[in-house]
Order: sequence, then structure tokens, then C-alpha cells
Amino acid sequence: MKAIRGATTITKDAAEEVKSAVGELLNEIYRRNALSGDEVISIQFTNTADIRSYYPAKAAREAGFFSAPLFSAQEPEINGALPLCIRVMLLVENDKTPVHVYLRGAATLRKDITEVINIALDGPAGGGKSTVSKLVANKLNILCLDTGAMYRACALKFLNDDVNINDINEVEKAVARLDLRVEYKDGKQLTLLNGNDVSAEIRKNEISMLASTVSALESVRNKMVELQREIAANTSCILDGRDIGTNVLPNAKYKFYLTASDDVRAERRCGELLAKGQSADFNQIKNEIIKRDLQDKTRKIAPLKQADDAIFIDSSLMTAEQVADFIVNKIQEKI
Repeated sequence: MKAIRGATTITKDAAEEVKSAVGELLNEIYRRNALSGDEVISIQFTNTADIRSYYPAKAAREAGFFSAPLFSAQEPEINGALPLCIRVMLLVENDKTPVHVYLRGAATLRKDITEVINIALDGPAGGGKSTVSKLVANKLNILCLDTGAMYRACALKFLNDDVNINDINEVEKAVARLDLRVEYKDGKQLTLLNGNDVSAEIRKNEISMLASTVSALESVRNKMVELQREIAANTSCILDGRDIGTNVLPNAKYKFYLTASDDVRAERRCGELLAKGQSADFNQIKNEIIKRDLQDKTRKIAPLKQADDAIFIDSSLMTAEQVADFIVNKIQEKI
């Protein structure tokens, strides 16, 4: 059994206002959670003491919600409480992740749900950004946009089409015909190139190095940033990369810079490759990481650096779970 919570407000204590607000709130909860009547065990309302004109439970019944028991209670008077507020809790029996709904003036009660939250997570290769981003996204129930995958897909396209990355005109033409989309399925990001899922292919080591080179090209970065900003403008999400907090989303409210020692990052990368059945030489991987760091930090366009307002995290002695919890706690302190 799971609980779905919600709240709304009315502008004045009047029966018609209560009826309208309750109907709107329940319909939106049912819609966003794709609820059927037989999944709902009970619907329980409370309302602030300044609402006396009508019972929310009665309003729900009149709005057509007959399949579950209804209950209403009036809250005690509390100084500073949001006025003319109606709260609801639905107990449901299903396996879906609850989507809580806060409408009208009640949106201020849960800014973590009602506001679009953008989290920028920057740092060098091997710091654990991708793993941490997924954990944070799951904990906050938001999307995780793997920006590195987008650059990797572009690099794969250039490799397959034998694009001369030193020829600006050739690169610009390749970017113009780039068919790159990001989709989410079963909680995972799928990177689609020309309609084909290349999520696994872009993780090969040779693509990693080429992606760093390709990401420094102005036309490529402009295209990727455009796509990333479009997604972030309408969706609460965490983006990880090299220049999210400094360039892609400079106004993001939550920024973090994640790194680790060279040895730790090389060990992690070796582990990833071995787990995928690929060969891995520690010294070679370490040298490649150092080389890539230098390349990322010294490129002319949007180099890797910590944003002035980003929180620094060294994950050398931390697990991914510990880093994710740290980030979530910092975000909740600001909400």
C-alpha cells in the first residue's frame, strides 16, 4: 500500500470554491498517477480552520469519486499556516511510484515537486558523475540527463561518417544533419542516433577519447547545449558534464563539482571496462585520464572548471551512495 499526497487552496470560503478545488485536485491526482477506481483504498481530507462552508469529502463525492471511502477533518488553528488550504491523502494499492500533486497556492508547500529543479554536476572523467547523477535522480524522482552520452553519440556519428574534425565546414554540415534524440524508458536514458539505440556502443573507450575532442568544437557544443537547455527548461533534471554549471545552465540553483584522485578515477574506469568484458591497462587508462583532463581544462570553448557557486566534492574516499546523499541533503537545505 502506498500514499499519494496532494493539496490545493481556494480564494474564499465558499461552497462552490471548495467543490471546484477538490474536483480539480482529485482529477489531477488520478490523471498523473494513472489511477483506476479499484486501486484506491481510501481518500482522506483535512482543511484549515478557516474553511467552514463545505466538507471536502462531500465535494469529492459530488464530483463523482464513489469507489473509495471518504473522510474529512478540520485542522487546528496554527499561526503562520497556509490559509484556505485543503489537503488530501489517497491510500492506493499498486506498484507505481506515487506522484504527489500540489496545486494553486499550495504549490509553495512542496517546491521540490512543483518547481522545475535543475542540478548541475560537473567534474573530470572518472569522478563518478554518471553513477551519482542516477542515484540523485532516483532519490528526488527527477530525470537524469546524461550529457556525456550526447557528445559520445555525436563522436560516434563523426567516426562512422569519417568526418574530418579539422574541417570546420565539414563539421558544421555533419552537425546540421545530426539526428540525435534522448528518450527515457523504464527509468533509463536511451541515446538514439538516426533512430537506433547506441547507448552501449558509445561507451567504448575509443569513443570516450574522441568525444572529448569533438566536444571542443563550437558547432557541436552549440547544438548540444541547445538540446540540453530545451530539456531542462521544462523538466526537473540533473545534468552532468564538464561545463553544465558554467555554460549550459549558469542559472541553475544547485551546482556541484565532483572529482577524485587520478589513481582512484583510473581504478574506477578499469573496473567499468573489465565489467563490460573489455581490456583495461591501469597505467594507460590513468595517462588517458590525465591527458583528457588537460584537454578539457584548456580547450577554448567552455573549458572544464568549477563554477564559482558550485559545492566542491572529493569522492576519493566516498561511495557513490554517500556522494548522492550529500548532494540530496544540500538541495533539501535550500528548498
